[in-house]
Amino acid sequence: MSTEGLDLSILWLPWLAGLVVLATHVPLGREVLARGIIFIDLAIAQIAALGVIGAHTIGWEPGGWQVQTIAVASAAVGAVLLSLTEKRWPHIQEALIGVTFVLAATAGLILISKNPHGAEELKDLLSGQILWINWETLWPAIVVYVLVLALWSRRRRPVPATFFYLVFALSVTVSVQLVGVYLVFASLIVPALAARNVEGRRGVALAYAVGGLGYALGLWASAVFDLPSGPAVVWALALLAVVAAWTFGRQKSAPS
Repeated sequence: MSTEGLDLSILWLPWLAGLVVLATHVPLGREVLARGIIFIDLAIAQIAALGVIGAHTIGWEPGGWQVQTIAVASAAVGAVLLSLTEKRWPHIQEALIGVTFVLAATAGLILISKNPHGAEELKDLLSGQILWINWETLWPAIVVYVLVLALWSRRRRPVPATFFYLVFALSVTVSVQLVGVYLVFASLIVPALAARNVEGRRGVALAYAVGGLGYALGLWASAVFDLPSGPAVVWALALLAVVAAWTFGRQKSAPS
């Protein structure tokens, strides 16, 4: 156990990155729950990761505009295809989302199988490297998230499927490269689950609170106990979500 990692100069920027991710993922995650398509984020995140792996395979510089372009394009294509499945085969869409995820994941494994550094690249895409985020990485993501929030604030009700999937794909593509696939899924679904029994603005506020505290607690645990940062944040989010769901679920079910 060590307290050296508690230096705020080390932890505040990763925490800020987590808050930036949550800014878009909380409202999108609540929409995912409302639509009942829980695993869409994993599928689209994996498609975006596949685009990044493909770009690295052909020798494009990590973080370069070519990689960003192919990642966004890959996720957008996946989003359009999934929006079509919602219209044409709604009764089996969750199964199709699962198949899409498996195909994207295994395609990524095939691509990296000949790369001597492939295992490390895959680990970074899945678990993320949130502790090593810097301003050069974060500020372009902030610009994209501001655009996503602007588009989301102008949405119609009910939200058109194609619009939702494309906005979702844009946000998730950036997030995968920022915090990894695991944290993308957790940031979308876990706060939304925690606040599922709380309606309106209170539900949104609770989801943001669980997310922000979860990132703070996970990063703290990662620094103090020398744990992988991404998995530590995932567990912190899950534990806080259980507490929040139990507390507010009891309040909702309590007799008046």
